[in-house]
Order: sequence, then C-alpha cells, then structure tokens
Amino acid sequence: MDWDRVWPPLAGGLMIGVASAGLLALTAKTAGISGILDGILRREKGELSWKAAFVLGLVAGGVGLVLVRPELLAEKSLQPLPLMAVAGALVGFGTRFGGGCTSGHGVCGIGRLSKRSIFGTVTFIAAGALTVLALRMIREGA
Repeated sequence: MDWDRVWPPLAGGLMIGVASAGLLALTAKTAGISGILDGILRREKGELSWKAAFVLGLVAGGVGLVLVRPELLAEKSLQPLPLMAVAGALVGFGTRFGGGCTSGHGVCGIGRLSKRSIFGTVTFIAAGALTVLALRMIREGA
C-alpha cells in the first residue's frame, strides 16, 4: 500500500468526521451544507453568524489550496460550461427534493444511524453512478 496516497484522504476524512461530531456535540446542529447555505440566504435569526463562518471556512480552505498547491487543481473545466450549469441545477433540485445533501445525510445522518439518511445517501450514490453510466454511453454512441 502506498501510504503517500492514502494518508491525505484519510486525514481529511478524519477532520470532516471530527468537525461534524464537534458541531453536533456543541450546538446540536448537523453540518449539512445545503441547509447551512439556505439559512444564510434566508437570514435566519440567531443562526447567521455560525453559518456564515462555516461557509467562509469552506471558501478559505479552497483559496488556501489554490495558493499552496495549485497543481492539484485542473487548469480548466473538464466538461463544457453549459453541461456543468445543468448539472449544478440538477444537484440543487435533488438537494431540495431529498431534504438535504450528502454532507448532511452522508456524513452526519449515517453517523447517527438515521434510516432516512442511509436511504437518501444510497439513492444519491446510485443516481450519480447511473448518470455517469448514461453519459458515457451517450458519448460513446452505445
């Protein structure tokens, strides 16, 4: 096993788990990104400051990666921009339809053994796999 390739995602996963558990333990809130962003857009009273700090932390992490290790990021989109826009809109619709996103259901909900979250996460993953399969078949003319 090549530990140079294993430890970074392992460390990242541990940090996500610890941060999610800490948020739940300290505030009784789950780290569902779609719900956090929705709360910011609706300007929830009493919630805005921590939710804004959460999102700013996500953005700061991305900016930090660009500054420290820009070679890890693609120079340009691997897909055409209109396709990416449609995909983003579908993800947004799916998030609202599913009552949350993979961070809320997949990280926090499964950790709490929520049946709804387990079912939702399995559904998200299956839909993603089927989408990739369908796009590959369309592109290859199958």
